[in-house]
Amino acid sequence: MRLNKNPYPQRRITTALLLAAGTGSRLFPLTQKSPKCLTLVNETSILERLIKSLNQHGFKRLVVVTGHLEDCIRNFLETRAGNIKIEYVFSPLYKTTNNIYSLWMAREIINEPFVLIESDLVFDPSLLTDMLYPDRIAIARMKPWLNGSTVTINPSNSVDAFHSDAKNNSEQTRYKTVNIYSLSVSSWYRVIEKLNLYILAGRVNDYYEAVFQQMVAERSLSFQAVFFDHKPWYEIDTIEDLAFAEKLFPTKTSKPLSVYDIEPDRLENTDLYPRKSFVEGSLYARS
Repeated sequence: MRLNKNPYPQRRITTALLLAAGTGSRLFPLTQKSPKCLTLVNETSILERLIKSLNQHGFKRLVVVTGHLEDCIRNFLETRAGNIKIEYVFSPLYKTTNNIYSLWMAREIINEPFVLIESDLVFDPSLLTDMLYPDRIAIARMKPWLNGSTVTINPSNSVDAFHSDAKNNSEQTRYKTVNIYSLSVSSWYRVIEKLNLYILAGRVNDYYEAVFQQMVAERSLSFQAVFFDHKPWYEIDTIEDLAFAEKLFPTKTSKPLSVYDIEPDRLENTDLYPRKSFVEGSLYARS
């Protein structure tokens, strides 16, 4: 589903923020010697796929919040960034904090509209097209195996509320958050103010969605929905997720499958390809 064209078009966003500080413990041992974003999905890492997508859409700047094995990320991007300027923010407390802290760490380095992306996502590059303008959220219709935060939307496709889990005891349709957001400068500054309160209160192990949830409820933040249902995307947290993602994003010689054509229980006997650690230019990792 496409958004209606704005009669007064906004400038396209050319800055992205990637949160890549986590240890990727659920992907261990793949993340033992390389970060999560360098995990291979059919021989192409998550980060390489993202960089290609950003270059394809004309991004000029990428800010990466690093932590676990940050040198691997720096070494990778040194030769593969293309036309994108790369900047880094190191999160020293990455082992004991969650993504709310990583987002807070970027508060002083970003002062323009940007797209916020998690480091465990693979998606068809064309899905970014409608995310290149401020104050949007990527969502998809729920499937039985999806979990995590969800949203409900109003008739104008704006987010009405965030929900902390996928359970739905009401008649209102819920949509899964894809963990890609875009923020205007004014929205970002309001988010920073709220982040400061959370961090000062010691809530460093929350997800940043808790901030978005509160701000949407208070009507101090608004997101327009962008639907990711028409092309493949997947969030990779576990080995099982990786196997599923490799079905969705096959090699060029294989025919891609729709995420709605296969079920997770069909992956039980999937043989994973042998994986290599980050050695002699071979990339593999998880965060």
